[in-house]
Amino acid sequence: MPNENNKKVIMKIIGAAVLVFILVYLAITVIGPDERSLDDVIKDINVNTVPHPMGHVVVSPDLNASLAEDLPEISKYPPQVNNSTPTYIEIFSSTEKAGSGADGWLTEVAGAFNRAAITIDGKQVSVRLRGIPSGEAADYITSGKYLPDAYTPSNELWGEMINSKGVKAGLVQKRLAGNVAGVLLTKSKKDELVNKHGAINTKTITDAVANRELAMGYTNPFASSTGLNFLISTLYTFDSSNLLSDKAKAGFEGFQTNIPLVAYTTLQMRESARSGVLDGFVLEYQTYVNTPDIGYYEFTPFGFRHDSPMYAIGELPAEKMKILNEFVEFSQQKKYQNLATEYGFNDFNEYRSETGPVGGDVILQAQKLWKEKKKPICTVFVADVSGSMMGEPLNNLKDSLLRGQYYIGEDNMIGLVSYSSDVNIDLPIAKFDLNQRASFVGAVNDLQAGGGTATFDGLAVAMKMIEDQRAADPNLRSIIFVLSDGETNEGHSLNDIKDIVEDSGIPVYTIGYNANLPALQAISSINEAASINADTDDVVYKLGNLFNAEM
Repeated sequence: MPNENNKKVIMKIIGAAVLVFILVYLAITVIGPDERSLDDVIKDINVNTVPHPMGHVVVSPDLNASLAEDLPEISKYPPQVNNSTPTYIEIFSSTEKAGSGADGWLTEVAGAFNRAAITIDGKQVSVRLRGIPSGEAADYITSGKYLPDAYTPSNELWGEMINSKGVKAGLVQKRLAGNVAGVLLTKSKKDELVNKHGAINTKTITDAVANRELAMGYTNPFASSTGLNFLISTLYTFDSSNLLSDKAKAGFEGFQTNIPLVAYTTLQMRESARSGVLDGFVLEYQTYVNTPDIGYYEFTPFGFRHDSPMYAIGELPAEKMKILNEFVEFSQQKKYQNLATEYGFNDFNEYRSETGPVGGDVILQAQKLWKEKKKPICTVFVADVSGSMMGEPLNNLKDSLLRGQYYIGEDNMIGLVSYSSDVNIDLPIAKFDLNQRASFVGAVNDLQAGGGTATFDGLAVAMKMIEDQRAADPNLRSIIFVLSDGETNEGHSLNDIKDIVEDSGIPVYTIGYNANLPALQAISSINEAASINADTDDVVYKLGNLFNAEM
């Protein structure tokens, strides 16, 4: 039997063990297994500040002139339906109706048209159909890169813009299949706004955003039909008689300041909505009814109708006009309109736009205004210059930045970091005026590959640069672009800094060059940013749209 002293010793040991257990438990569950701060991570990294000579900058680049070069070859969009006869017309169609499944209504109509063996003036005729996003299709047409015979975007705004740029787009049919754009709101937010304002419309939405009652997201109006519709409709609420008046501009600036997200893609916007960041966003009805996982948002139509108008492009020969008219008539048959209804079209037929007609010149000026009135953003580009990037990957990375920088507005703040085994600050953050732009070009030109790959060290340094900038302006909007092949073999891991990235709230866009894309997507998914595959001939076009959306 142990004596009294032994019992006391045993009890002390047990007590100490219990205390250690409690402390360990608290460390794991409350503090976390490794609650390192960004400053702790930075201490482990060898960071160099590297000077570079200024580079050459084109002061007033003609972005329209470079558009044809930046667009991919049309082979990127192989026909959804190929022509079956030598006599045919080619149609560009928006993707919500020229894809597959529920997005394949016009695809099925075009296939049926070709099988019908229709003859015109003694010749059997057919159609070729390509599914291309409305904005990109308009860019093909206005740049002259590739001209179809006909074009059916989501709404008439694109047709007006094409005409204003000097390419004839003759309206053949106002409606192939009915559709509307809408604002999606959570039920609780919708009820709150209805109780306060009486109804949900574009003015309600703009007022609520301006008063910080609503966290709203929309898509890039340079690329998205719904985003463009929302931009024009918003300006209309501030001054219906003149969308470009000082009153409209001032109202829009106040509204835009409180928009937390202009998304590069609809997918990115939906992911942000799922995360709880957004109370609402914009989407077409046909997409809404075919996306069950967003059914908890309630749909309210707004702006211009999205009825898929059909345009003849240029001066079509009489024979091609006959084929086009025949195809339009074919699409209006009851069985094909019933099919459109089955796929989510032809609802809200009673809805009429609250916005009057808008000319193409006004639409183009509205896009320019949107670009100018966005809240400036602080961005750091993080470039992978490890040995695995040597040769073509690094050359493509540099070309992307040198050509893409012309889409970045001068009011934004830009910095550049490069990394291999160590991390270089090649360009400290500063306003992207002419001097900073020239310094950026010089730094990019100087990038050389070699060494290991410490991706997350480079990302940590970029975050630290932004954190220091935020010390002076806590409300500064920030994003990071990581340009890499996605492979990491030195320095910190994603797990080391994932929580730090998440807590910062900084979206990290990734652009992959000959890349491990899933590894890059894992970085971008932390704060609902997008990941781009740069191994395509349209990477500069993609970056232009991304920079337009963000900067």
